[in-house]
Amino acid sequence: MDADVVVIGAGASGLAAARRLAAHSLRVIVLEARDRVGGRVRSRATSRAAVSAELGAEFIHGRADETISLLREAGMASIGTAGDSWTFGTGAGLLRDDDDFVSRASLLESARSLAADESVEQFLQRFDADGTMRETVEGARAFVEGFEAADPAIASAWAIADELRSGVDFTTARPFGGYRHMLEHLRSACSAAGVQICLSTIVRRIEWRRGAVAVDATTASGEVRTFRARAAIVTLPAGVLRHSGDEAEIVFEPQLPASKREALRNIEMGHAVKVVLWFRTAFWEGLHDGRYREAAFFRSAPQFGAYWTQFPVHSELVCAWIGGPRAAALSGISHAEIVGRALDGFGKVFDEAPLAHEEFEGGAMHDWSGDPFARGAYSYVAVGGGDARAALAAPVDNTLFFAGEATSGDGQGGTVNGALRTGERAAAQAAASLSAAR
Repeated sequence: MDADVVVIGAGASGLAAARRLAAHSLRVIVLEARDRVGGRVRSRATSRAAVSAELGAEFIHGRADETISLLREAGMASIGTAGDSWTFGTGAGLLRDDDDFVSRASLLESARSLAADESVEQFLQRFDADGTMRETVEGARAFVEGFEAADPAIASAWAIADELRSGVDFTTARPFGGYRHMLEHLRSACSAAGVQICLSTIVRRIEWRRGAVAVDATTASGEVRTFRARAAIVTLPAGVLRHSGDEAEIVFEPQLPASKREALRNIEMGHAVKVVLWFRTAFWEGLHDGRYREAAFFRSAPQFGAYWTQFPVHSELVCAWIGGPRAAALSGISHAEIVGRALDGFGKVFDEAPLAHEEFEGGAMHDWSGDPFARGAYSYVAVGGGDARAALAAPVDNTLFFAGEATSGDGQGGTVNGALRTGERAAAQAAASLSAAR
């Protein structure tokens, strides 16, 4: 055996699992397809801005105990996202928006009382005839598309209601300095504990039977290596696992149980386009006698659904965001054109397009939906999905264990903390199983 456990994926979940396993004195190998750790966390340094450009995960949602603990361990802190919100009204310019964006989705909480699950869109159509509900319905739909990166015609109303009731979405912060430093700390802790991390190693086949796995992977040099262990923890995104099969990137032999395949059919990967723009100066802070100096969010914006600054950190960096079907519609458009659209839209927010172009220094994005190692931004449950997350999380024959945000069943699907927590959970399961087998 090359190891006791092979962990597939070096994102937040895989690294958390590997460190916990090493703490049990188990031999661990982590296989990562990318040439870096972090998974759907990807930071890029910019030429001027004081903060890095976060092309993937950026926020902390809810209490996030595991995340906060790890930040402290890494000598980092979280910082709240308090600030002014503005809404772009056609013909009316920017209007101050004192309503919390997430609270607009509260209408969806009542969906849990439905006798049977239905799509978010079907649920919202119940209120179409009531003119007084139009703004509330539009706000709820915008939340599902923008915040959940989901298609309302597919997303489960029950699942969205459960997430809202968990309270995860009602508190938001950021790791000060971004997630990269936290994950590099986690990587260093793994290495110090004896974990072997193999980057640029693409898993192609996972052969398993009770008490043994053989993982075939292609290394950066093109060599095919087989890693043998007593168990495996699979932290691959749901979008990647959905494509497992004879014609796919990864083959399970034997194939995953029917319950697991059914769970994957009911977990969708949301589409999101996030563009980071940076400028010579934070020019918007000086407009209209400093009216937007403490602006955090600009919503219902042209081109993109939302823009946000780094406030309370004053920075020259702005993020443009669009999710759901509108993001999916940008598939096939070049990155340069999408960055250009984001820049144009930000200038139109203030009716200052020439100034925005004059101040513009650069932009970046990453196509997570087109990334073969992600196949989407983050997960959501499809209508009728029920306990799909729990089914995906369930171990197989005490040999295959599953982790990652898509397996989080406590409202933390789609979050970094959900990834960390499920990694810890899968490691505990694997350690207990291996201990019992000795």
